[in-house]
Amino acid sequence: MMNNRYIGDLPKIGIRPAIDGRRRGVRESLEETTMGMAKAVAKFLSENLSYYNGKPVECVIADSCIGGVAEAARAAEKFKKEGVGISITVTPCWCYGSETMDMDPHLPKAVWGFNGTERPGAVYLAAVLAAYNQKGLPAYGIYGEDVQDAGDLEIPQDVQQKLLKFTKAAIVVATLKGKSYLAMGSVSMGIAGSIVKDDFFQEYLGMRNEYIDMSEFVRRLDLNIFDEEEYDRAYKWVKEKFIFGQDNNKEEFKRTDEQLAKDLETSIKMTLITKDLMVGNDKIAAKGWEEEALGRNALIAGFQGQRQWTDYFPNGDFMETILNSSFDWNGKRAPYLLATENDSLNGVTMALGHLLTNTAQVFADVRTYWSPSAVKRVTGKEPVGKAANGFIHLINSGSAALDGTGHQQIDGKPAIKPFWEVTDEEIEQCLQNTKWRPASTEYFRGGGYSTDFTTKGEMPVTIARLNYVKGLGPVLQLAEGHTVELEEDMHDTLDLRTDPTWPTTWFVPNITGEGVFTDVYSVMNNWGANHCVLTYGHVGAEFITLASMLRIPVNMHNVANDKLFRPSAWNMFGTQESEQADFRACQNFGPLYK
Repeated sequence: MMNNRYIGDLPKIGIRPAIDGRRRGVRESLEETTMGMAKAVAKFLSENLSYYNGKPVECVIADSCIGGVAEAARAAEKFKKEGVGISITVTPCWCYGSETMDMDPHLPKAVWGFNGTERPGAVYLAAVLAAYNQKGLPAYGIYGEDVQDAGDLEIPQDVQQKLLKFTKAAIVVATLKGKSYLAMGSVSMGIAGSIVKDDFFQEYLGMRNEYIDMSEFVRRLDLNIFDEEEYDRAYKWVKEKFIFGQDNNKEEFKRTDEQLAKDLETSIKMTLITKDLMVGNDKIAAKGWEEEALGRNALIAGFQGQRQWTDYFPNGDFMETILNSSFDWNGKRAPYLLATENDSLNGVTMALGHLLTNTAQVFADVRTYWSPSAVKRVTGKEPVGKAANGFIHLINSGSAALDGTGHQQIDGKPAIKPFWEVTDEEIEQCLQNTKWRPASTEYFRGGGYSTDFTTKGEMPVTIARLNYVKGLGPVLQLAEGHTVELEEDMHDTLDLRTDPTWPTTWFVPNITGEGVFTDVYSVMNNWGANHCVLTYGHVGAEFITLASMLRIPVNMHNVANDKLFRPSAWNMFGTQESEQADFRACQNFGPLYK
């Protein structure tokens, strides 16, 4: 359950204890405290953070305190051998800035300078951040608000929050590096996000791009290039666990029972084939398909589907839903990230949200803004509660993970949890509250099955979307808010106006009364594409920290300024208007891997 499914070790966190290099009294008096800080940070992070597969993060501490260039070089060499992908420097005292700093341009880096009066750790923090800025190596500065006594190894609450925010984002950056985006097919229905931008993946994420034609599915289906034992297990599980819903197609467009049975078999096989294409499968090597067994080391994939595939073959809704969920016929496991319509930009957004939170992501169309007056006109009723000022209908036929039903719980409230925290009872609830409906053949002439559920209300969530603008590059937008539930008759009336065989989430952004968050309509009106990703929790601040690490500006968010955490250099581009400063800083420093 906790194996690393991708090629390459999980990125470790390198802890660098920096110290005043003066011997014969000064350094010796600081050795124990400095190394103690490093050990305290390593312990704190390992106890509070996990990789995508549930394993606690692993920290590597430099063999000695770093008082100058030689020890900095030794630490860097150790980190290379140990597979360190993140750098955190800690110190309780003054050190020699440019002599002790981490110079690797591709390692996300942070510095915690102890706020104490006996030794000027904060002075080193200011000095080394100035050196990082001057050398064009953005670093995150961590400075506790309250003064501590010398030798105090307690990590203050505000320092803890910044360490977590930085490290979560840095793990995402280091995990993406070297992985692949697998495009299965090409551009779907002219959707811009499925025009895969190779240079974006290479320069901003450190990823490679892989491509297959959808005819590869036909070959593997015809030649049984998949694990047939797993297929039998999957088919049995599906027949036992799934609830199959009503066929809404007109009589002349309904598929026969024989066709529906074949659609289900094909959908399960497509799921197995996609998983094999992404990460490989030793079982098919044993059948003589050694090349196919290797996979593409794909952390993210996208399936074009419409229309060249779906006009003749079953759609990808089953495949996308199951792979994006945190469980299947093999039990609980990390989601496989698969974007509907090969929307690579939404696929990347899914990866950012997943790796930040270790939870399944819900891929959705940003379909409709319902104003209170429109709701009243159509239903005869006014929305109430959080929905009183209007809401947005999120709905998509494909990659809506079953976790998105909201039938998991944290403290008795609806939630989406990391797979290792999901109970067997919660899995059953997710399945029992999902119907598998014969696909609308007006959309999907080749049939298939679509996922039908309604997300439970009162979940704190964040929707996000990565867009790409010529001349500017990638831009991230996000909105924190809540899911809401409507009265049953109101829900039915509104839901039936679109395709009722698809999963529905009613979403209300948190309104601030300013800018595009003046009202719900403005949020919808300023969304940059037809898709978004829904992530559990109010994690906008974490997304913003991550975006700055990747040098991607954020053009729209409703996160309070006191929660923003970006590299120290960003303040040099202006402190009054943080959004404009973010754009200037990202443009100045450019992509991380260019």
